[in-house]
Amino acid sequence: MKHWRVEQVGWDRFDPSKLDPEIVPLVKAAAMVERNGDDYALYLKGVFRDDPDFQQAAENWAVEEVQHGDALGKWGELADPGWRYAEAFERYRAGYKIDVNADASIRGSRTGELIARCMVETGTSSYYTALGEATQEPVLKEICRLIAADEYRHFKLFYDHMKRYLAREDLSFLQRLRVAAGRIGESEDDELAFAFHCANEDPGLPYSHDRCIAGYMGRAMGFYRYRHIERGMGMVFKAVGLEPRGRMSDLAARGAWRLLCWRRDRYRDALRRDPAAVELKQAA
Repeated sequence: MKHWRVEQVGWDRFDPSKLDPEIVPLVKAAAMVERNGDDYALYLKGVFRDDPDFQQAAENWAVEEVQHGDALGKWGELADPGWRYAEAFERYRAGYKIDVNADASIRGSRTGELIARCMVETGTSSYYTALGEATQEPVLKEICRLIAADEYRHFKLFYDHMKRYLAREDLSFLQRLRVAAGRIGESEDDELAFAFHCANEDPGLPYSHDRCIAGYMGRAMGFYRYRHIERGMGMVFKAVGLEPRGRMSDLAARGAWRLLCWRRDRYRDALRRDPAAVELKQAA
């Protein structure tokens, strides 16, 4: 069940004078990934084909994910009046495919699949919190707050089902940690890079993963603050069975923060070297 609706957002408060040109392309790219929730739900329902409770949960989750995409897409059209959300999403869906006919998890187990979903929700909850705190545009601030709250609830949803399956499959701590680390590493794969391409670049420009992931990450990583990483690390620790607060979590957060800053700077250097990644087709 939805906790809010797109039409309830205070769209009349949109203030173009408070747009940040570095945030606009990120929102448009995020709209692509969120809107693709329907296909992810089909994949999850295939993996959990004999679990009607989880199948219903996946359907409800997808409804909220699609709404996230629609809200971000609508805001993107306000921020860049020449942009067409529906057209950009069709390009994305045509070029980025999820195996909706899968009957087993690519993570090797159902527990592993649910740990991976916890990692995704950890990342999105932290990300929208960071964007919401960074932007001065009131409508985007509201949307990010609403989405971040949804994503945190989604983490709890997948975490509760993960505990249920862990009791049956008994994955070791190292197996859980391997799945979590692997899914975090996938944040730099084609899903986000291709979304950035479809949402922001001219259709005639050939897709380049290196250019597009630099265009996305070089901007996105600049909006994180240490508190976002610290909170996210606590969620990661909880999902893999560690104490979410304590010395070990603090050390891991500090390490993750240093890594993020290092990669942020590398991506920014790549952005400066590639004008095509900077000069996007947007009015903002």
